[in-house]
Amino acid sequence: MSMLTHIHHGHHQAVMGDWTSQLLVVPFILALILYLVAVKLSNRAYTRWTFRRTLLFIGGTICAVSALAGPLAEMAHMDFSYHMYAHLLLGMLAPLLLALAAPMTLLMRTLNVNASRKLSGLLKSKPISVVTDPIVATVLNIGGLWLLYTTPLYEAMHQNVWLYLLVHLHVFLAGYLFTISLIYIDPTAHRRSYLYRAIIFVLALAGHGILSKFIYSRPPMGVPMEQAQSGAMIMYYGGDIIDAVILFILCLHWYKATRPKAIRGAVLEG
Repeated sequence: MSMLTHIHHGHHQAVMGDWTSQLLVVPFILALILYLVAVKLSNRAYTRWTFRRTLLFIGGTICAVSALAGPLAEMAHMDFSYHMYAHLLLGMLAPLLLALAAPMTLLMRTLNVNASRKLSGLLKSKPISVVTDPIVATVLNIGGLWLLYTTPLYEAMHQNVWLYLLVHLHVFLAGYLFTISLIYIDPTAHRRSYLYRAIIFVLALAGHGILSKFIYSRPPMGVPMEQAQSGAMIMYYGGDIIDAVILFILCLHWYKATRPKAIRGAVLEG
């Protein structure tokens, strides 16, 4: 039996099997309920909220909850390969789907004028502006993963309930901040140039890819080599698929933003 498997089984009742390991599921369920209520209220006062966005939010919630509770989450405690599937769902796919659902836009449509202005002011505040800058968001996201998988933190979080919760909370929030720093769906505190965002995105891709290869050759503490290599490939190729979607959306927005200028320039030259 591997060291990590032994740790997982030895602490299953005290840590992973404890009800506190499911605490993070509650905010996602509450957020989904609030989103659906907001959709109903918004539809009464404005044009109907796009059903596609509602489906995206439901899908994002399912991804996050699946990574934190249920069969996949249980397997993730014992096998690093399944842990990586959970990581992709919680830290990459769920943030992307939730961001595309435009929750802040929906909330602003639902609130009264004064509350909506206060929310807008909060979104434009200095702290929000800092953490949603692509560079800062990339450091929080990719840097956090390097810290998790190249230090004793990965092993330690399986032995402490609150550390486990904190790490998973960080993985989701960092993934969400990274996503909204690159593609603008909701109102944002600043609008960085497409070139700037593209450059940072390429650097983030490199950091994620290099980390995958590092894990492949040097497993996190307590992880068997076979599981590490399998998990690293899941992280590398699965991450590429999700990143490709982000890249497509970024390029699509860039194309739409620059196309009118190109057309006007062609008309003037003609």
